[in-house]
Amino acid sequence: MLIQLLFQYPQAITQVVRNTPTWVWGLLAALLALGLTQLRKREISLARMAITPIAMVGLSVWGSASAFGASPLFGYVMLAWAICAALMLGLIGTRAPLPGMRYDVATRIFTVPGSWTPLLLILAIFMVKYVVGADVAMQPALAHDGTYTLVVGALYGLFSGVFAGRTARLWLIAHRSATAATPAFTT
Repeated sequence: MLIQLLFQYPQAITQVVRNTPTWVWGLLAALLALGLTQLRKREISLARMAITPIAMVGLSVWGSASAFGASPLFGYVMLAWAICAALMLGLIGTRAPLPGMRYDVATRIFTVPGSWTPLLLILAIFMVKYVVGADVAMQPALAHDGTYTLVVGALYGLFSGVFAGRTARLWLIAHRSATAATPAFTT
C-alpha cells in the first residue's frame, strides 16, 4: 500500500515522514549504529554475540504483534513466521563457518569477520516494520487480509531465521572447538 502510494504519488513521502513519530527515527539511528558495528572484524563473547539476534528477533515479533495481534489471522502470521525462521535457521546455522570465524576455547572469545549482512537485515526488518505500520494505519483492513499478513509474517520469519542461523553457526564453531580441545579419556 505505502510503496504503491509512493510510486503513484512520490510527493506523499513528505506527509508520511512528517506523520512518523519522532521515536521511530531514534530507533532507526540506534539500529544503524548497531548494524555499523558489524562491518568490522571484532572479537566478542558468546553473550555479546547473542545480543543482536535477540534484539532483531524481538523487533520482528513485535512488528508482527503490533500489526496483526488483534487480527483473527495472528496465529497464522506467527505460524508463517515460525516456519520461515526455522527454515532459515536450518539453512544458515548448519553451513560451514565463514573465512575468519574462529573461537578461542581458552578465552571463550569469537573472532568474527566484518559483514554487511547484519546491517542489511537490520534495515530490512526496520523497513518492513515501517511500511507495514504505515500500511495498516492507512488501511486497517490489511490486518485481516490473509495474503498480506502471511507474506509479512514470512518476511519477518526469514529475517529472524537468518540472524538466528548466524548465531547458531557460531555456537556450532564453539562446540566443535571445545570438543576438539577436550582430551579423550581412555579406560
